[in-house]
Amino acid sequence: MNTIGHLINGEQVNREGDRHQDIANPSTNEVSARVCLASRATVDEAIAAAQAAYPAWRNTPPIKRARLMFRLKDLLEENAEKICELITREHGKVFNDAMGELRRGIENVEYACSIPELLKGEHSKNVGPAIDSWSEFQPLGVCAGITPFNFPAMVPLWMWPMAVACGNTFVLKPSERDPSSALFIAQLGLEAGIPAGVLNVVNGDKEAVDTLLTDSRVQAVSFVGSTPIAEYVYTTGNANGKRVQAFGGAKNHAVVMPDADLDNAVNALMGAAYGSCGERCMAISVAVAVGDATADTLIEKLKEQIAKLKVGDGMDNGNDMGPLVTRAHKKKVEGYIAKGLEEGAELVVDGRGLTVPGFESGNYLGACLFDKVTPEMTIHSDEIFGPVLCVMRAKTMQEAMDIVDAHEYGNGTCIFTRDGEAARYFSDNIKVGMVGINVPLPVPVAYHSFGGWKRSLFGDLHAYGPDSVRFYTKRKSVTQRWPASGVREGVQFTFPSNG
Repeated sequence: MNTIGHLINGEQVNREGDRHQDIANPSTNEVSARVCLASRATVDEAIAAAQAAYPAWRNTPPIKRARLMFRLKDLLEENAEKICELITREHGKVFNDAMGELRRGIENVEYACSIPELLKGEHSKNVGPAIDSWSEFQPLGVCAGITPFNFPAMVPLWMWPMAVACGNTFVLKPSERDPSSALFIAQLGLEAGIPAGVLNVVNGDKEAVDTLLTDSRVQAVSFVGSTPIAEYVYTTGNANGKRVQAFGGAKNHAVVMPDADLDNAVNALMGAAYGSCGERCMAISVAVAVGDATADTLIEKLKEQIAKLKVGDGMDNGNDMGPLVTRAHKKKVEGYIAKGLEEGAELVVDGRGLTVPGFESGNYLGACLFDKVTPEMTIHSDEIFGPVLCVMRAKTMQEAMDIVDAHEYGNGTCIFTRDGEAARYFSDNIKVGMVGINVPLPVPVAYHSFGGWKRSLFGDLHAYGPDSVRFYTKRKSVTQRWPASGVREGVQFTFPSNG
C-alpha cells in the first residue's frame, strides 16, 4: 500500500502519531493509497521550517525568485501527463479536463514570472524641499493555503507560486481526498530550485486546518471550499490576527433570452453544467429561461444532447464525464435529486442508476435535468456539486435577474443573448462577481483576479492576478530627507505640509 506523507523542509516525511485515510479510485472504488493526516506536531514542524527559511528567502532578489518560476513552468509542462493521471486517478475527472485544469494553473505560474515588475512600488522626488517619498511591497512571512478536492492541481497553483514569488514562505494543506498531484507539483517546485523550507506540504483534516488558523507564526491564509467552512476559516483566522481570504460556495445561473442562439447556448450549458461531473465552483447549475417558449425549446434541446453524453472512466478521453469523487458524495447528490422530486420539481432526465460496464463499482451518476424549479426549492438554494442542471422560468429579463440577485451566493453568472443593450444592462446591474456574456464559465485569466460576491467570498481581495500581490504583501511608505550639510533648523510645531 502506497503511503502519501508530507513535504517538510525539503524532505518527504511520514510522522509517527499521524492518522491515515484511504484514497480510492472513483472509477472502481478500489483503494490505491493511504494518506497521512497530520497531527498538530507535524503541522508545527512545517510552520517552523517555513519560519526558519523566511529571512533568507525574503532577501532573495525578485529576479532570482522569478527565474525559479520560469523553471517550474517548464517542469510542469514536461510532467503534465503524469500530473493529469494523478488527478484523474484520485478525482475522477476526464484526463483532457485534468489537462485543462493544469494549463490554467500554469498560467498563474507564468504570471508569477513577472514578479520583479509586479513588486515595483511608486516613487516621487521632491514631494517637499529635498524630500523624496516612495512605497514598496514587502512580504508577510509564513503563509498557508487550504485547497479543495475539485481542482487538486489548479487551486494550489493559484496560491503558493505567487506567495513564494512575493518573498513569503508557504505551508500548503491540500484536500485529503486527492492529494497526490499537489504534493508532486510541490516536489517539482523544489526541483526547480525553491530552497528547503520555503514550500511545505502537510496532508490532513480539521486538526491540520485548525493548527494553521491558530498558530501565531502564520500571517495569512487562503482557502477555497464550501461556504460553511469558508466562514469558519475566515472567522477563526481573523480572530487569531491573520489576513484571510476564504472562497465559499456558489449557485451559478445562466439567463437564456428569447433571442439567444439556443443551439450554441445548449452546447455551452452542457459543458458548464456537466463538465467534471458538475464538481466545479463555477459550474452552471441553473438555467433561467425567459419565456415559456424559450424554456420548452431549451429543455428539448438539452434532452437531445444529454442522450449523447458518454460517461465512463476518466482515463478514456472518449468520455465526456467521469465519476463523482467518492461514494459518499454520490449519495449526497442523489439525496438532492430525491429532495427536488419531493418538493415538486419535474425530473426530465434521471441519471440515477447508471452502470458503466467494467466499472460497476464506480461512483457514476448520469446527467440529471430538472424543469419547473422555483426559488424556494432546496435544489435551487443549495450548492449540489454534481451533474444536476435546474431549469427555472421567468417572464422577463428583470424577473430572471431578480432570481439571480436574491440568491445568497454571487460567484458567477452569464447571459445568452444577441442583444447588446440587454447584455450591457445585465453586466452593469447583476449582483454577482464574475459575469459572462455568451460565455458560460467566466473564469478570469491569470492576469486578472478571481472572486465572487456575497457569501461566495469572505475577505476583501480576490484570488490570483493583481489582487494576489496585494494579498501576499504589505505596503510600506518611506519619506526621506537629507538636510544640506551644516544647516541647523529650528523647532517646528505646525503639522508639516507642502503648502
